[in-house]
Order: sequence, then C-alpha cells, then structure tokens
Amino acid sequence: MNRSTPGVTPLRQRMLEDMHLRKLEPKTQTSYVRAVRKLAVFLKRSPDTATAEDLRRFQLHLVDQGTSPITLNATITGLKFFFDTTLDHGELMAKMSPVRVPRQCPT
Repeated sequence: MNRSTPGVTPLRQRMLEDMHLRKLEPKTQTSYVRAVRKLAVFLKRSPDTATAEDLRRFQLHLVDQGTSPITLNATITGLKFFFDTTLDHGELMAKMSPVRVPRQCPT
C-alpha cells in the first residue's frame, strides 16, 4: 500500500509513515512535524543535516524567544522522535534534555 502524499518531501513522508506505524495521535503528529519545520526554518536547510551544535543553538534560540517550557519540551520531544526514529541518529539529541516546568502550588 502506497501512502505517499503529493507535494511532500521523501524525508517528511518517512517521518509521517514512522508516526503512523506507531499509531501516534493526529495532534501529536502535527506537533512533531511543526517541531521539525521550525528547526528547518532556523537552519535554512534540511533538518537531516543538523549537527549537535545546531540543535544546541536552536534550543538557545527558542529560549531567547521566550518560548514557554511546555512548548520547548514538546519541540524537543518532536525532534527526538525525528532524530531517533526517522533518521536513526539519536546521538545528536543526547545533550538536549527537557526543561523543568515550574509547578504551581494549590491555593
């Protein structure tokens, strides 16, 4: 069965297929694709060419922009899926760790 979508790059198609295989929810898939697209826009090139230093600069860029911890963690999770599962380059994500989300004490 060919699930290819017209106008989609082979790399994105592979990621979509990987997410489909793992039965990820549509909202999760959208979030993961958005994370990889943000990285590509930041790099101004294909995300599969990113280095560990590029990823570090991207995370710093997101923090400098004032990205919330929850959004930052969602982006990191999407990139982790992309590099670990789709590209099999998990070592690039080794130093990117989620940020602590401040907890609110109940009143």
